[in-house]
Amino acid sequence: MTATNVGDDSWRAKIRAYVESDFFQRFIITVIAINAIGLGLETVPFVNEEIGSFLWLVDTIALMIFVLEISAKLLAYRLGYFRDPWNIFDFTIVAIAVLPMSGGLSVMRALRILRAVRIISVVPAMRRVVEGFLHAIPSLGAVMALLSILLYVSAVMATKLFGDDFGELFGNLGRSLFTLFQIMTLEDWPAGVVRPIMAVYPYAWLFFIPFILTVTFAVLNLFIAIIVNSMEEAAKDDTEMLHEDAEKLHADAQQQVRQNEMLLQEIRSLREEITAIKGMVKPPS
Repeated sequence: MTATNVGDDSWRAKIRAYVESDFFQRFIITVIAINAIGLGLETVPFVNEEIGSFLWLVDTIALMIFVLEISAKLLAYRLGYFRDPWNIFDFTIVAIAVLPMSGGLSVMRALRILRAVRIISVVPAMRRVVEGFLHAIPSLGAVMALLSILLYVSAVMATKLFGDDFGELFGNLGRSLFTLFQIMTLEDWPAGVVRPIMAVYPYAWLFFIPFILTVTFAVLNLFIAIIVNSMEEAAKDDTEMLHEDAEKLHADAQQQVRQNEMLLQEIRSLREEITAIKGMVKPPS
């Protein structure tokens, strides 16, 4: 390795250590929070009229900080920066923010608030939650398919049963699906849907109660169980990785101790040899 490469690695290592430090992470979180608050205040008309220019200045400074952050990380990691999906996420959001916001791209002004989402990639706890959800997507696919089948079958049945007298709620398949989705969320289902129908069809509860028990309390709880299980697995993986790192550091420390002991032993042997040599050499009379 040449002296130039050593120098490059040295300053890259310094930049890497700085951008990975707790102080820098807390600083970025603070900037994200302030920027998100400022973007929210811009939506309040009288606040925007009073301090709109100040909010624009805060937004510009925050964007400059984000650009400098990404630039520092690119210098530190080079192309390795894009190996982490969270870095790609950050880069994309900041890249959207620096696009021109005039003319046909004026809609980009509304996308500036996406910068607040960056706090997910900065805070490890939030990152684990998102990773747990993403890991749960394959398992959630089967539950979503089951839920879709139940909703479709129930919507066809409800259209046949109640569509003639309650066309606004169950007049066709689309309306039935929307009404059943409302019932599934437990939003105003007794007074808004079921009781008016039961006034005409007294035994309508035989359809709606099993639907709620099956879809709302059973299938939706499967979603929650799968997501919670995935988050626990993600947390377990993180714990195992930390444990492996700790074991590696412990092993490295033990090896360093053994090397130090060997070095001390060699130094002692060398001192004994030097003492023996001094004893053999007689000083001139």
